[in-house]
Amino acid sequence: MRAVSQLAFGGPEELRVTDVERPEPVATEVLVRVEAAGVNPVDAKFRAGVVPWGTLPFIPGWDVSGVVEAVTPGVTRFAPGDEVYGLVHFPWRGGGYAQYVTAPPRHLAHKPAALTHAEAAALPMAALTAWQGLVDTARVSSGQRVLILGAAGGTGHLAVQVAKALGAYVIGTARAEKHAFVRGFGADEIVDYTTTDVGAAVRDVDMLFDLVAGDDAARAVETLRPGGILVSATRAAAVPGAAERRVRFASLGVEPDYASLEKLNALIAQGRLRVHVERVLPLTEAAEAHHLIESGRVKGKIVLVP
Repeated sequence: MRAVSQLAFGGPEELRVTDVERPEPVATEVLVRVEAAGVNPVDAKFRAGVVPWGTLPFIPGWDVSGVVEAVTPGVTRFAPGDEVYGLVHFPWRGGGYAQYVTAPPRHLAHKPAALTHAEAAALPMAALTAWQGLVDTARVSSGQRVLILGAAGGTGHLAVQVAKALGAYVIGTARAEKHAFVRGFGADEIVDYTTTDVGAAVRDVDMLFDLVAGDDAARAVETLRPGGILVSATRAAAVPGAAERRVRFASLGVEPDYASLEKLNALIAQGRLRVHVERVLPLTEAAEAHHLIESGRVKGKIVLVP
């Protein structure tokens, strides 16, 4: 099969399309013919060696949407021909940037019929991060105030919608040119973090959802009310001042979870969750996809198609 193989850590130029052996599913795995693969900021971190990784070479990519090609004994949730999507093997071997990938059935859910494969491939990691942060970790409820740092990004624009579906009052940060984009997904307020001190402009937040790298969360911790929670998808340690302000901190590491994907499917069916795909590129342009991701200017998601 054709796949993007990485032979060394480094820049996007290390991503090269090669011919490799098609993977064979082991017991209780399925073989999926990949129709689309999502690209996430963490993909670039693994590629660059910023996040520790195992042995080279490897095939990057964890977000996939495709068709079940074969099942092994013990698989009961899927049959050949089923359209599926999911977050496969994260954070270990992925294999999504390829024509075929193997995965445990519990890493996959049935693809929503309303979505194309490109749209479905854009969802798993970002949507699960939003769900696991807002629902499983912060337990956001109706009437609460949620501040989302990076509301125009791949995870951010989905988090806005999940928070609204939970009944929250949603405040997002984004550059001025992205305000209309974020507002279109239901945000109640938007703050331009390039011109405004978010910590001074926003108050009495129940949850601060940190989706951006850097010091933005440290500056925005002042927005939290006592007893509020800062959930960060980008940092492992609590920001300075959190304990003094009597706010909780949780570092979020997203996990494959078909049950949560099925709950997200329900929001999609109700028209309450949609994904914005900024660009769809062929697998041969994986390096360009990583250049775009690392630019920090992408709205929504980038997707590769074999």
